[in-house]
Amino acid sequence: MSFAKPAKHQHVEHEADGPKKLPWGEGERLQKVLAKAGVASRRVAEELIEQGRIEVDGAIVREQGLRIDPETAVVRVDGVRIVVREEQVYLALNKPKGFQSTMSDEFNRPCVGDIVAERVMAGQRLFHVGRLDADTEGLLLLTNDGDLAHRLMHPSFQVSKTYLATVDGEVQRDIGKRLRKGVELDDGPASVDDFQVLELGAGRSLVKVVLHEGRKHIVRRLLDAVGHPVTALVRTHIGPVALGDQRPGTLRVLGRDEIGKLYEAVEL
Repeated sequence: MSFAKPAKHQHVEHEADGPKKLPWGEGERLQKVLAKAGVASRRVAEELIEQGRIEVDGAIVREQGLRIDPETAVVRVDGVRIVVREEQVYLALNKPKGFQSTMSDEFNRPCVGDIVAERVMAGQRLFHVGRLDADTEGLLLLTNDGDLAHRLMHPSFQVSKTYLATVDGEVQRDIGKRLRKGVELDDGPASVDDFQVLELGAGRSLVKVVLHEGRKHIVRRLLDAVGHPVTALVRTHIGPVALGDQRPGTLRVLGRDEIGKLYEAVEL
């Protein structure tokens, strides 16, 4: 699979070209596909098509009753890609502290696979997008969309991750500047995209760290390098997806807008 970064999607109307038409009886009517994807009722979907707000395979569609193949078609509503394949799954997990970011563990330690065991037994093949070390809790994405998973993990797409870290010591103002400029680690320099001190007191600080680095223990190593070892770490965001008030150990299905924004972030 190539990870070459494609050109950004350009929203251009190609009414004359249009998507490839399927013979009668093959595929599904576009209105039905939109309704099954939760975009709108079939009647409202017809209005969206009439208004030129639906795009299939890079072309605006105005023809009512067009049949498409949901397995291969790329469908966008107002420029945002939607999921039209029924078997695709997109989940947000709040990984608890003490759980391994693996689908199974040879030492029988608690792992992500334990939380999604029922789904796996039902036939869903899920990938966890990246990892969190056992002592870190927070947002982990799971999906069976391999293309999206690979792109989200690939550094060329620079998808940001946001963490809340409790650290030893009261963080001084110059620490953020140092971290943005870059710190030399044992495997090369690293920097953050954003850094904020949220709370100070009792010899500890709560800080927010935003970065797109994916190296192992990168947040802990960066903060340790500037003299503030991490005592607790939670990932709160991956790109446009937020953990919110989701409880540790729970799963939720990503919304259509969240999935569309993830596609946009990796230019799918």
